[in-house]
Amino acid sequence: MDDKSQSLHHGERVDEEMDEYADLFDVRTLLSWSAPGRPFRKKDKEYYFSAMIIVMLVEIILFLFSEYSLMVVVLSLVFLAFVLSFVPPKNFHYRISTEGVTVEDHYYLWTELYDFYFKKIDGVDTLIIRTETILPGELKISLGNVGRDHVRRVMVHFLPYREKVKETFTERSGEWLARNFPLDKHH
Repeated sequence: MDDKSQSLHHGERVDEEMDEYADLFDVRTLLSWSAPGRPFRKKDKEYYFSAMIIVMLVEIILFLFSEYSLMVVVLSLVFLAFVLSFVPPKNFHYRISTEGVTVEDHYYLWTELYDFYFKKIDGVDTLIIRTETILPGELKISLGNVGRDHVRRVMVHFLPYREKVKETFTERSGEWLARNFPLDKHH
């Protein structure tokens, strides 16, 4: 009887320890929100007019050099840019859990992610999470009505936070062009 009661006691203790470990490995949602799928600012007529003037000049230069296939590529990229600037994005559902980050139906584990920082894009607070792999490279998540501090407090337990990230040459060049040759008036 003693052996049986001792074994029963030991079994209960193992169950209690497993419950403690189960709490450590439970997948819990830490933060969840909905926001537009990308930063969006409605462009005015001046933007489209300025862009069309630049495209026409580029197209004329390409035509003079008989680069017809490149002309088609330029036109298709301009069409894509116009569509993205004209059509507002739909709302996505974002979720941060103990396992990783979910964007709609795409799930990213913490081991697949590198670090994170915040940036204002088109006047919208955006969370940028860099990934370990080349593709997608970065996840740009609109914060919507969720505060930066709240997101940082949740994510800092899983990923390193970068207050300042060195901009690439391409980003610096794009910002210089936008500052010196604006396509529209900034609001």
